[in-house]
This record gives sequence, structure tokens and C-alpha cells, in this order.
Amino acid sequence: MTSQTNPTNAYTVPSVSITTARTGASSKANALGMRAMQECAYSKRGEQYLLIKSPPASGKSRALMFIALDKLNNQGLQQAIIVVPERSIGGSFADEPLSQYGFYWDWQVAPQWNLCNAPGVDDVKVAKSKVKAVGEFLASDDKTLVCTHATFRFAVEELGIAAFDNRLIAIDEFHHVSSNPGNVLGNQLAAFIVRDKVHLVAMTGSYFRGDSVAVLSPADEAKFESVTYTYYQQLNGYNWLKTLDIGYFFYTGRYVEAVEKVLDPALKTIVHIPNVNARESLKDKEREVNEIMETLGDWSHVDPATGFHLLKTKDGRTLRVADLVDDSDPARRSRVLAALKDPAQKNNRDYVDIIIALGMAKEGFDWIWCEHALTIGYRSSLTEIVQIIGRATRDAEGKERARFTNLIAEPSAEQAAVAEAVNDMLKAISASLLMEQVLAPRYEFTPKNNGPKDGFDYGEEGYKDGGYNIGVNKDTGQIHVEINGLTTLQSPEATRICKEDLNEVVTSFLQDKIALEQGLFNQENTLPEELTQLRMGKIVRERYPDLSDTDQEAIRQHAIAAMNITQQAKLALAQADANVGGTGDSTVQGNTALIDGVRKFVNVRDLDIDLIDRINPFDAAYAVLAKAMDEKSLRQVQASIAAKKVNIPVDEARELAKRALQFKNERGRLPDINSADAWEKKMAEGVAAFARYKAQELAAKQGEARNG
Repeated sequence: MTSQTNPTNAYTVPSVSITTARTGASSKANALGMRAMQECAYSKRGEQYLLIKSPPASGKSRALMFIALDKLNNQGLQQAIIVVPERSIGGSFADEPLSQYGFYWDWQVAPQWNLCNAPGVDDVKVAKSKVKAVGEFLASDDKTLVCTHATFRFAVEELGIAAFDNRLIAIDEFHHVSSNPGNVLGNQLAAFIVRDKVHLVAMTGSYFRGDSVAVLSPADEAKFESVTYTYYQQLNGYNWLKTLDIGYFFYTGRYVEAVEKVLDPALKTIVHIPNVNARESLKDKEREVNEIMETLGDWSHVDPATGFHLLKTKDGRTLRVADLVDDSDPARRSRVLAALKDPAQKNNRDYVDIIIALGMAKEGFDWIWCEHALTIGYRSSLTEIVQIIGRATRDAEGKERARFTNLIAEPSAEQAAVAEAVNDMLKAISASLLMEQVLAPRYEFTPKNNGPKDGFDYGEEGYKDGGYNIGVNKDTGQIHVEINGLTTLQSPEATRICKEDLNEVVTSFLQDKIALEQGLFNQENTLPEELTQLRMGKIVRERYPDLSDTDQEAIRQHAIAAMNITQQAKLALAQADANVGGTGDSTVQGNTALIDGVRKFVNVRDLDIDLIDRINPFDAAYAVLAKAMDEKSLRQVQASIAAKKVNIPVDEARELAKRALQFKNERGRLPDINSADAWEKKMAEGVAAFARYKAQELAAKQGEARNG
């Protein structure tokens, strides 16, 4: 993992570069025709509630087919209902002759029961019109039905929870569900769990949402058995794709003029233009598409068979461009969609070159040749960013490199108000940092001197004088790191969280606007411990209120360690790269790049949790920003953030008081508010603030008593 620039254009594109081993492991099929993730999921087919967390292109649709067929044929379930967020994804569950590849049964959906193939658009009226068909299916002897989330919601409202007893309900793109009381599908699933007479399989490539609301309540989530297959496992096991670059590019002026700098017509690309209500939009989507096409070449004509635009480039090539934005001609739009889904063209690399979309071509859209996902402006959520990146991470013959670029409007130093631009920029950086964490190998942290772990390779120097004491599991990509002072996990649930859900904890931290603002743009006035201990501590306590204080602290430490070690590894590699001439070529380090960076960081320090807590988690991101942004604009953003007065809220004061008590137990005295140590001074300020809050609370109670 290293920071690099894109040499194909005149502008610098800061990026994270992930280089994989290409072992082929995730692409190999077993005797039943199952790839690695599918085999893992199938091994838990007997679970009543199953949650599959696996990245795009890992084969979740087929995994569900295997599981559903076993439940129908061996577990006594009556029917299987597959629920997808939009009609275009229904094609992922078309008939599959699985027996040809070694499985026991074939996957078949009768034409009348794939409601995603029915004519019409994705709207409420059409979704409601299909409820009758769901009722007819439930009364039939047929086994499988495919419908949209909307149709399923209306069917449950009309037919009732009990109508679905003894059936499998499989929810694709499960992150659309939430525990928010206003989320209808989330409430319905909670009711199904209470009744406890259906089997549920939930599948998602991004088990977090963009609005920081939990997908499931902790009590409901505890009932699910999880299958977690990481992005690292998926990409590392490919045959062809070797490198994935993730970057954000800042522009000023009109975005259509900046697109030319980052859109390489030689790469198979999906371009997602901004929503018409977005700040980046020119408020004329057809004109925006036309201007983008003008940067690619001279328009020739429209292919009557596919509806694709044909453009002539300066070097004489013909580009085939699919426009999914223009909806003025429904017949042409339907022709373009049908052409993109044509199974006969799936393996034809030359069939289409550029796809321009607005709200489509994201979740479940399978174009294996996509090499570049380019999105303008910040999308609606982190989840959406992850899904868009997933369009470029398919493995295809000869495709060795893929990239994701987020084109972001830079706050102008001349703007009177920069708040909106800064907000978009923060979200884009948050998405980039999240993807770094999602794509990195998982860490296995243990206290110092616990010794090596089985299954990990520590190299020739491991556990010797001067050795690194860093182990790598070659099968899973996990990295074992010892940390002095690490709090020991006490409960099985805390252990599970650190093993499976650490990215969800990190996601919540990266969605904390105060942490982002202060950590990135107010570093002079923000102590790292305010971010690592207070902000992350608050997130963990709110997310896992039923865990003990010890387990909450252990989870906090694991999450911050995962973030900071990844960031420091990236900085170490960037520095090493600069020392050898700044090539930015991540292939130099090969698939050991991140591990090399971790070893560089750990080897120069005696790694302990106090040191990790004293590192700002946004150091590496700020280093990128300082190089990418105009200095005048960067100073204006910093000034606008620093001007915000951040008072110590009561919950933060309480946490500082707790930290102060730990300080007293260790050193025999309370923190000194006049101390030269900034963190000791901050703890003392927290004690004073907490005392004021308690005094105000006591005075209020006494006033109520007098007036009572």
C-alpha cells in the first residue's frame, strides 16, 4: 500500500494502491462447483439466521443458490423468496445449471415468478401491482420467487407475517435495511425474527450504512451466524487483477472540464455523474453527458441494435458509449439496458467502452471488464462508494490494474462560505480511509510476549533479537502484531467483534464529523488522545453498551491500532518511496507492501498502546491533502475549522475524569492543569468540567426540591 500519482494526466491524483498476490485461490471451484467464499457460506447452510458479509464479485448470488436449494431439498422448507433492491439485480438469480459443475440440483425460477423481469419501471405503483403475484406464489407448489425490496414490503403489509411461515427469505444488498423505526423492511424483519418461523439469509458487500444507523439491533444481530469473507481474501485470490488504486482528485470550476484530466479513453470506465441536486451538478444532465462525450471523441451515430453512442477518437479508434442518464426516450433506454445485460456479450471485452450513469450501474451491476470507476462529487453514503468501487474489482483475463477516482470540488479560497465544500471533502476522505481499512489484511493483536501464533509465518528473523515479531497468515492474509499494554478481551462477544466487526467500528469513527474536522484540519489544537481515546471510546460505548468497561476499552484499542498501524505503514512506505526517487510504483514491494510498511513502523519503536493512542489517525490523509490542495485553500479550510469552538460535553468530561482516575492510580496523583504535557492538562480540564456539570446537576435538583 503506497501513495502515488497518476502519470497519465497533468493533475496529481493522490491514491492508495493495493497490490495482491494473485494466488487464484478465490477463483478455484471445488468438486461441487463452489468457489472459496461459496464453500465457506455453504458450510453454515443449516443455520436459521445467516449473515453473509462478502465483497462484490465474490459470488454471493450463487452462494445463496446453493444454500437455498439445500434448505428446500434437505431442510424441509417450503419455498425460497429472493429479495433484491432493484429489478436490474434480479438477473443475478436467473436459471443456473449447477449440476453441470458438480452440485446436486439446478437453480430454476419459473418465468412468472421472477417478478424483476416483468415490464415497467422501479416505482411504488409497479411494486404494489406485483403483490398479487406474491400471494399466488405462496399458494402454489413452485419453489422459488425473485422480487424487489419494495414488492416484498408491500406483500408483507398486505398478506401478513404468518403467510411466510416455513419459508426462506433471502435479502440481497442487506445494508438497505436498518434498525431505524422508520425503515419498513427493517421493522418487518424484526417481526419475522420475533415470530421465529422463517429462515433468513442476509447478504451484503458492505455491512454498514451511510447514515451511521445500525443495520440490525444488537439483540437481533446476535441471532445471526456470520460468514465473513474479506476484500483482501477476494482480491488476493484472483488470477488476473493485480493492483487496485483508490484516489480523490480536487478540481475548481466546472467538473466536465476536470473530467478530461482523469478520464482515460483507453480504460473501460463507468462514470457516475452527480445528482441534479448536488452542488457539483450543472443542473442539465443531458448536457453534462454530451460534454463528457465531447472530451472522448467526435460523435458518429447511435448503434441501432444496442443504442450505444459511437465516437471517433483522435487516434482513429471507435468508442462505444452506453448512456444510462438520458431517459427522454424510454424505448432507447430499455434497448441500452437490455444490451448491457446480454449474456452472450458478457465475455466480449470490445462490446462497450464507457458507461455513463447517474443512479444506475452500481449495486449488482456486473461488467467484468471495468477498469476505472469514476464518480463526481460525494455520493449519498459510504456504502454507495464501496458499491461503486466494486464495479471495478471484477477479475477478467488480461485486466491487471483497476482504479477508483472520486472527483471533488475543492473549496475556493475566494468563497465566502466553504462549509458545504468542506463537508463533501470530509466525506470523500472518510470513504477513502474506510476503503484502505476494508482492503487491508485483518490484524490479530495480542499483548506483548504472548509468543508466536500457529499458522503465522514470522520470517527468518521473527522472535529473535532484533526480529520483527510480526507474523503473516499466508492463507487469510492476517497480520499478527504484539502490542505492549493491550487490554485482554474477556468475553466471547468482544472477541467476535474484534475478529469480524472491527471495520464497522472504524466506519462509525470515520463518520464522526468532529473527529474528521479536528483530526484533519485542526491538528495544532487537537490532541491525538482526544480522537483515539475520547471520540473512539464514546463510539464503542454507544455501540456496545452491554459489554463490560474492560471489553469496551479492548475493542477501542483494537480499532485504533488497526487504523493507526495501517496509516503509519502507508506513511513509512511513502517515505521509503521518496528516498529512492519517488517512483510511486507499488509493484516494487509486490504483495508484501503493507507488511513491509508495518515492519518499518513497528521496528523503529517499541510498540505499545500508549504510543498508538498518541498518533493522530488522520496523519497520512493530511499528508496527501497538503500535497493535493492549493495552499491558500487549505489554510482557509483550516481557519474555518479552527474557528469552531468545541466545548467539552458532559459525556466527554466524564470519560476524561475516568482517564484521570487511571492516571492517579498509576502515578499517585491527579493530573495537573498546569502540566507541560498536553494530554495531562486535557484530563485535568475534563475533571474540572465534570465537576462543574455535577455541581450544576446538584443545584438543579435542589431548586426542584425547593419549588416542589
